[in-house]
Amino acid sequence: MTDVLGLLADATAPERVLPGDVNDDYSHDEAPAAEPQRPLAVVIPTTTAEVVAILRMANEHIIPVTARGSGAGVSGAAVPRADGIVVSFERMRRIEIDEENMVAVVQPGATLTELDEVAARHSLVYPVLPGEHGASIGGNIGTNAGGSRAVRYGVTRHNVLGLEMVLASGSVIRSGGKFVKISTGYDLTQLIVGSEGTLALVTEATLRLYPRPRHQSTVLAPFLGLAGLMQAVPKIIATGIAVTTLEYIDAWTMVCLEQEFDLRLGVPENVRDWAQAYLVVVLEGQHADRLEAETQELAEHITRLGAIEVYVMPANAGRALIEAREKAFWLGKREGAHDLVDVVVPRASICDFMTAVDQIADARSVEIGGCGHAGDGNIHLSIYKEDPDERTVVMREVLEAGLALGGAISGEHGIGTVKKGHFQALEDPDKLELLRRIKTVFDPNGILNRGVIFDWSPAA
Repeated sequence: MTDVLGLLADATAPERVLPGDVNDDYSHDEAPAAEPQRPLAVVIPTTTAEVVAILRMANEHIIPVTARGSGAGVSGAAVPRADGIVVSFERMRRIEIDEENMVAVVQPGATLTELDEVAARHSLVYPVLPGEHGASIGGNIGTNAGGSRAVRYGVTRHNVLGLEMVLASGSVIRSGGKFVKISTGYDLTQLIVGSEGTLALVTEATLRLYPRPRHQSTVLAPFLGLAGLMQAVPKIIATGIAVTTLEYIDAWTMVCLEQEFDLRLGVPENVRDWAQAYLVVVLEGQHADRLEAETQELAEHITRLGAIEVYVMPANAGRALIEAREKAFWLGKREGAHDLVDVVVPRASICDFMTAVDQIADARSVEIGGCGHAGDGNIHLSIYKEDPDERTVVMREVLEAGLALGGAISGEHGIGTVKKGHFQALEDPDKLELLRRIKTVFDPNGILNRGVIFDWSPAA
């Protein structure tokens, strides 16, 4: 260990090299099912040149490297190895705004909150805001994070225009730039987005910005059941009204959110007694009168689509509901959720998927509940089943149900370490082999996030 600390001190600075047991925060991310693990050491670079030196040293000595931003991930991808080091980007958080090109050039340690604050000074917004606003840009790029605004703005990969990255060898590569289209060879930017730190370490990102909306309205619509709610979703999108957020929340989760965050929704008791699912729609715009007209049009349309009632919420109550919805994961974790699901299916198949989930829950005597991004088919569920073997069976059946409907195992959390067993068992073997070969080309010694997505083998 002394040798590793000394080698890292040579690559950076002694005061930014820490023993692995100095702070437990570096031993885990937020995945409920991932076991914490202390690394040999933690190193905190401040420049790309230092990242280059760190990776050259690690590659030469075959030391596994785990990249870390805020540690807000929920797939176990930021859990280090006992024989490896953590590269923490907490000191690399520079943000530069280019108003003319409407982009932000950002280092990986910057958080979504920090970027939003800086962009707001220029009347701009980076629209990808998953539930944890303290998450880092690097972590969001690693998992291709989405969030509730994806129905309008897309997910991370739709908003990353270029990257600076350091390969395991220490080579620095740039891809993309301050432009919105490119047809020059393979698109390395999009390959790195969602790769969970297994191919390269991102040291700078060029992100697309948009004009910041000046006004916002929130519509809440309780439905008798999820089937009716989900049948309404494609018809809402087909109206052409540009909704920013289109979410569903089941009745049980809504009750928990109301109690936890003291929400005042204004829904009468007789309506609450009937409602089994709630649709939450957010609209944004630059002009208050146009937004008000669109909101009224949307409310009337949702009423015709079978909602029990439709409520245009006061501004403060609407913001409070959205903030509570974004914290649903933390509520589930605090309530003792043992695992998380973020399956994505075609949005027209959400009701079929949830019917299958209910059947699995009944058959396996397990509690499963949550909410989801109705606009893009990404379902977030908490699973409460303490026995790990039984929980594995439940997870496998839930994931299989999603795949059977044309979906995917993860919509935005990533595979990490906690889902890789399911991923390897359920994914096309030829595709897995191709992924391993890509990994080997980028990282021949397998030092970058070894054990994430799939197990590393030198013969892969």
